[in-house]
Amino acid sequence: MGYRALLFIVLTLGQGAVFAGAGRDALDGFLDGLTTLQAKFEQSVLDTENATTGRMYGLFLLERPGHFRWDYVAPTKQVILADGRDVWIIEEELNQVTRHLQKWALKGTPAAFLTKDESVDKDFEVVEIGERLGMQWIELIPRDGDSDLIRVLLAFDGKQLKHMELNDKFGQISRFTFSDIQRNQPIDPELFVYQGRDDWDVLNVD
Repeated sequence: MGYRALLFIVLTLGQGAVFAGAGRDALDGFLDGLTTLQAKFEQSVLDTENATTGRMYGLFLLERPGHFRWDYVAPTKQVILADGRDVWIIEEELNQVTRHLQKWALKGTPAAFLTKDESVDKDFEVVEIGERLGMQWIELIPRDGDSDLIRVLLAFDGKQLKHMELNDKFGQISRFTFSDIQRNQPIDPELFVYQGRDDWDVLNVD
């Protein structure tokens, strides 16, 4: 699965009352004053037939501006690391690393406004969905018609981001659920530094 799809959630929603502005207020409240974020995550991936093709678990770390780390621990180990300049996809079991230039890799994805102080409106149209399961939901529609994403769903419980979904143009859906969330707590800066080995194969995409 591509690095773009590794950045967000999915739940199936029914129709219902929409409370204008509540979801956007929740997003703005989440981003306001955010410096770091730590959370456990569970990710499920659905194919074009809505069948679950995989379930993964790990730890998500975010430090603004410009840094994040997806640390997959099961079923296989993998790290996706943004160091402020590059995005590294590290597959230790294969001794393989893929490097993407960060400004292009994250363009038009939710990571752009999560990692930097950029307005969500720059890349997305924000659509209110309303309250479901005790959370406020919003839908983000990419403004770029060439985006790999069709839509993104975000769900907030107060100031906490609890669920995220990515729907891509290939028909794949990636759903994320976050737990044990810690906001604005210190994170070791070394966790956002790529530390490879000379015997690893490095593929430079950009």
